[in-house]
Amino acid sequence: MRASPRGPPEGACAHLSRGGLPGNFEKAKYLAQIIVMGVQVVGRAFARALRQEFAASRAAADARGRAGHQSAAASNLSGLSLQEAQQILNVSKLSPEEVQKNYEHLFKVNDKSVGGSFYLQSKVVRAKERLDEELRIQAQEEREKGQMPKT
Repeated sequence: MRASPRGPPEGACAHLSRGGLPGNFEKAKYLAQIIVMGVQVVGRAFARALRQEFAASRAAADARGRAGHQSAAASNLSGLSLQEAQQILNVSKLSPEEVQKNYEHLFKVNDKSVGGSFYLQSKVVRAKERLDEELRIQAQEEREKGQMPKT
């Protein structure tokens, strides 16, 4: 290749004179375009899913309404979540009879005078208090639904 006085050596930019880009550069360009388009599609899908999740979460929170706030407040006051209290008293469904029966049994079994643990006994008491509060909230909610005028 000879250097011409006006520019690069002859043949160095021959591909430009034909109006095209080098083969590897074209492939890289198309690959980059495909990657960018793929990222855009995935980004849009992710954003749409996120918006749907926020909307569903907001709807669930609205559906829980005031009872949900009361239940959360009861969890904060007692230091136990509803699920934790149910696990401690081994109650799957909230029924006053089952809560009372399991409470009495666990309270007696964990009595210090029979070799039980005061700590576990106190956990049983706190769990019963939490479940009693939840039962009270549910009863109040049912009373309010019964008082609502039917439309």
